[in-house]
Amino acid sequence: MLGVQPTTIRTWEERYALIVPERSPGGQRLFSRQQVEHLRFVKDRLDAGMQPADAHRLLADMMEGAPPSASGSGRPQLLILLAERDPYAAELEEYFLQTEGYSVELTFDAAETLSRAEGLSPGVVIVDLLISGGEGMELCRSIKRRTDAPLLAVSAVEARDEAMAAGAEAFLQKPLDPLQLISTVRDLLGSSAFLRTPAVDTT
Repeated sequence: MLGVQPTTIRTWEERYALIVPERSPGGQRLFSRQQVEHLRFVKDRLDAGMQPADAHRLLADMMEGAPPSASGSGRPQLLILLAERDPYAAELEEYFLQTEGYSVELTFDAAETLSRAEGLSPGVVIVDLLISGGEGMELCRSIKRRTDAPLLAVSAVEARDEAMAAGAEAFLQKPLDPLQLISTVRDLLGSSAFLRTPAVDTT
């Protein structure tokens, strides 16, 4: 299934107990469509270099803590404006953020990013400092002058001090760790993805 050996899937089932299929009368494993997507998610993370335990931990976080989608909950999704120079990196980051329940607006140009930051009022802006040939620092300064959105700066090179001086509230060095990315975004939003939505009584 999905290029994963059945013995590996059984090991994951026994060790992590996250993807546990139903059994047919004959004892065959019957995976739901959602479970297949969960297996695909784990395999994609392994292909990207993540360890099985970390991939399942990320899956568990998403299964237990992801905000409901806007269509099912009646709540607006928080918008993340993602300004990237690398389409491949943008695709991965967008995937992780959307899996957490955020709405993501992608841009690949500094000027367009500034325009959207002013017009969309995003919850967080993520800026690759090398966007548009290295205009990320000035982009951060411009965003901070014109909006109150928290800024997360990312870069393949260490530039924490410069990013903070340019107005960023946080800095992460690439390649990004998915758990760290999500944790940082949540911190910038105020520790919870529900910060700007009504509280839910679960009692």
